[in-house]
Amino acid sequence: MNATSASPADLGTAPAVPTAHSRRTVDAPTRAFHWLTALCFAGAYATADGERWRLVHITLGYSLVGLVSWRVLWGLLGPRSTRFAGWATRLQALPGVLRQLRQGTWPGTQVQNLGMLLLIVALLASLTATLASGWVGDQGFTGDWIEEVHEFFGNTSLALVGAHIGAVVVLSLLRRRNLAGPMLTGRTPGRGPDLVARNRGWLAGLMVVAVLGFWLSFGVWQWQTAPAGSLLSAPESSQHHGDDDD
Repeated sequence: MNATSASPADLGTAPAVPTAHSRRTVDAPTRAFHWLTALCFAGAYATADGERWRLVHITLGYSLVGLVSWRVLWGLLGPRSTRFAGWATRLQALPGVLRQLRQGTWPGTQVQNLGMLLLIVALLASLTATLASGWVGDQGFTGDWIEEVHEFFGNTSLALVGAHIGAVVVLSLLRRRNLAGPMLTGRTPGRGPDLVARNRGWLAGLMVVAVLGFWLSFGVWQWQTAPAGSLLSAPESSQHHGDDDD
């Protein structure tokens, strides 16, 4: 057998495997914001009731204030793929889509994309209202009614989170593509140029370090300055009251 007729196995090399094509569509800081916000919101909601975990709730709430503030700056000054100007451009198509719906036409892809974007905008707005009302209540500027406002927007945010997750699952099934994948890897399957030129992993790492540092410093300060009845002191307080009653 001569060299020209030799197969890859005869030459001791494996046949070439086609490589999967993908392109970067989400940068690392945006992904870090997404998952840190999800973690903080879940923790804050879980610790919302009662005084036992109040300090944890407040620490996570202020963490969310920092994260949302960063996202606003990133949306105004960040790379083009993360700017709110892109959202505004996409939302300009909303009147045309509504007009098509009234005419009995169903622009499926546009409805799906706009619906997902509107959910994200509504979630950010509701989360901002939750944080603002929580801060006002924590400062004691108003009466107890602000706690009801805070709870209302917190529950609204939770409902929007559930709607967002449900929309991702449904659209992933309809399009037969994992739409949550880019928020994990930053990449979307398919050919074409990267929509995000630089990943900026260093900035994502800095965000994680900043949040962890805030938890440590602010959490310790809160613990040291907290009055009786806050984190881990509520059982003692209630026990002493019980002794006094006896």
